[in-house]
Amino acid sequence: MQSKADPEFAAVAERIHANVGRQGFMNLVGAELSELSRGTCTLAVERRPELLQQHGFFHGGVTAFLVDNATTIAAATSRGQPALTAEYKLNLLSPAVGEKLICRARVIKPGRQVSVVAADVFCVSDGVEKHTATALASIAMLGEDVIAETKSPAA
Repeated sequence: MQSKADPEFAAVAERIHANVGRQGFMNLVGAELSELSRGTCTLAVERRPELLQQHGFFHGGVTAFLVDNATTIAAATSRGQPALTAEYKLNLLSPAVGEKLICRARVIKPGRQVSVVAADVFCVSDGVEKHTATALASIAMLGEDVIAETKSPAA
């Protein structure tokens, strides 16, 4: 975490960690927030049978979920405000075979209303990373008023 270089980021990071911890789907999938700094986010998930498709590869839906969540979290860290995925383009480059799937997202252009975020997904096999997917996302930046009006089932 980048709190020492960016003292204002500590509160943002704490809020994001708390919000991520309340996400039922993150817990269901078993994904973890492994790295967080302003404008970046890394999510990872260990291989389990429930996350695989019929050939033993990580399911494309798991890759898409990691991209969706990591890009939104990265955007939220860049401006310190809530965010929501508006759209993303995902390219699956090769089968996701390995013990772990890692998604690294980084903000390309922060914006008041929309931020552009890129993500790359890697599969780890015997300590070696293989690039398996890449994505570009448009993330809607939300005002606190929108969040206040929404009742969260996770709360």
